[in-house]
Amino acid sequence: MTTIALAFALGASGCSVKQYAIDRAADALAEGGSAFASDDDPQLVREAVPFSLKTIESLIEASPRNEKLLLAACRGFTQYSYAFVQQDADRLEDKDVKASQAQALRARRLYARARAYGQRGLEVRHPEFRKDPAKALAGTTKSDVPLLYWTAAAWAAEIALSKENPDAVADAPQMLALADRAVTLDDAYGEGAIPALMITLEMVRQGGQGDPATRARARFDRAVTLSGKTQASPYVSYAESVAVPLQDKVQFEAMLATALAIDPDAVPRHRLANVVLQQRARWLLAHKDSLFAE
Repeated sequence: MTTIALAFALGASGCSVKQYAIDRAADALAEGGSAFASDDDPQLVREAVPFSLKTIESLIEASPRNEKLLLAACRGFTQYSYAFVQQDADRLEDKDVKASQAQALRARRLYARARAYGQRGLEVRHPEFRKDPAKALAGTTKSDVPLLYWTAAAWAAEIALSKENPDAVADAPQMLALADRAVTLDDAYGEGAIPALMITLEMVRQGGQGDPATRARARFDRAVTLSGKTQASPYVSYAESVAVPLQDKVQFEAMLATALAIDPDAVPRHRLANVVLQQRARWLLAHKDSLFAE
């Protein structure tokens, strides 16, 4: 092949080469995260993640319908907002109310960004998702569970920080529909991630059958079973979402003690999540006097 012909061939295939590179990056980002997940230094991850998230957004601009990138963005912004931004907002509340409110607003915006990416991903897979969500949900399959879960998680967190916004709160049934569909399709996803999320959602579900705390306890038991008692998440969630509203201080302390007893190094893929949630558990215990009436 002559030099001119070779140059023409490379130029003609430029788009496909670029798309191939984006697709491979999307595969790595969607399936990756293990380097972060197994880290034991939250501060290091806090400083590294924003660059990763902006890289994902840059790739989405180049490939706006890549569902793997949209999932990675939804998951990444949700995790970053919870682990760092929302936790900062809570810790600042005692010292600087205005700064705490600013951080909470930032967390809410990041959750909204995550939720929007998740909705875009679902719409790529199910074009009728925005126009007819009920019909689209009925057509989802097990392969949709990661997007359903992370979109619901982001949306739930956004709503929780938007209690003064009636329009946001009014979206709760749609958010719950995503979470419920994920439960139906594959509640074992993420080694108990879905029932752990449902612990909180059962306590705020409107019109659910039976006692909310009983439903939440069933979700907790399922999450603990699926996680093999190696994750702090179900215990922290139950303490904060169930024991506090019920004003059950004994259960609160017992759940957090169990969370703190988990060895973060036992399962490396859960190390960072356990470290972050154990920090949350310590903060909750330090503030238990303000959470429980004497």
